[in-house]
Amino acid sequence: MSDIHQQYNTVEKLIDEEKFEDAITGLKQIVEADETFVLAHLALARVYTKTGQHAEAIAHAEKAVELEPEESFNYTALSVTYQRAWAGTQDQQYIQKAEDAMAKGQELSRR
Repeated sequence: MSDIHQQYNTVEKLIDEEKFEDAITGLKQIVEADETFVLAHLALARVYTKTGQHAEAIAHAEKAVELEPEESFNYTALSVTYQRAWAGTQDQQYIQKAEDAMAKGQELSRR
């Protein structure tokens, strides 16, 4: 297993322990080392959502989709991130974005 995967596994334990600030620090280090490490972007989206940092969460969920545009799971994760951003902010733009991302994910799943 590569060092970056070991580092990611360590960060996942921090997330499980709800040590979100430490997890964010570790995930940022992973992304700095490898901008294309999709799991780190998805984890950042998840942790930023948990800490109410919706703009940051969305940026990382969108990055995961950008890096792997044919992966249906990434669109599902993006949709959930938008849904939670709506729940946290009541900003209506997130409703349509969530629906669009979910539709794209479902389209990719049918292929």
